[in-house]
Amino acid sequence: MNIAFHSRSVAEEVMDDLNCEGEVVHQTLRELDLINHWLGGNAVTLSALRHVWNSVPLQQNISIADLGCGSGEMLRIIARLAQKQNRKVALHGFDANPHITAYATAHSAGFQNISFHAANVFDAAFQNKKFDIILATLFTHHFSDQQLTELFRAWKQQARVGVIINDIHRHPLAYYSIRWLTQLFSKSTMVQYDAPLSVLRAFKKSELKKILEAAGITTYSLTWRWAFRWQLIIPCREI
Repeated sequence: MNIAFHSRSVAEEVMDDLNCEGEVVHQTLRELDLINHWLGGNAVTLSALRHVWNSVPLQQNISIADLGCGSGEMLRIIARLAQKQNRKVALHGFDANPHITAYATAHSAGFQNISFHAANVFDAAFQNKKFDIILATLFTHHFSDQQLTELFRAWKQQARVGVIINDIHRHPLAYYSIRWLTQLFSKSTMVQYDAPLSVLRAFKKSELKKILEAAGITTYSLTWRWAFRWQLIIPCREI
């Protein structure tokens, strides 16, 4: 793997193969959930979500789409949080790999307000759907700048309240830390390969701002969060 930090890597992750299935994917999804929990990744999305949905009256139903939903853990966390706050939510997870949505469905059987769908976010059938809030956690680094310009523009139209993006800050410390941690603790060869590559495919702040500008988005909040995450909130109305 060519290690360079001056620009985004275009190398493909193993997870990008939509035919991936079986135990190697299941182990990867389990480990990604642990990584997001212990390294604070979930907190980045959840703090933004609290900010966004606090602008919505408590009695109003909220529809939330989680793009690149993985195991569905984020939606399960949100379902529990909404229950504690007596919020009514309809939660929809999307992933282009049907084997992943099948795994997420099986692990969310006890949640009546969560559903999962195999869908391509570039398809017109998906882009015609509307949601109150769109989430994308560790999802956007899988796409080129040009693709993200198209997606940001589309999501801004699809979301009634706001878009929340949580992704990685490309930085040498982030790269070497996750490489060391996964080599030491991971049992998944996919995680060992994909996790460091995800950092190389991720973003500098100036790159995200350039993509937002190209998408015609001028109102947003872009904040650095520990550990090496960008929290991007795009309001689709005043929040």
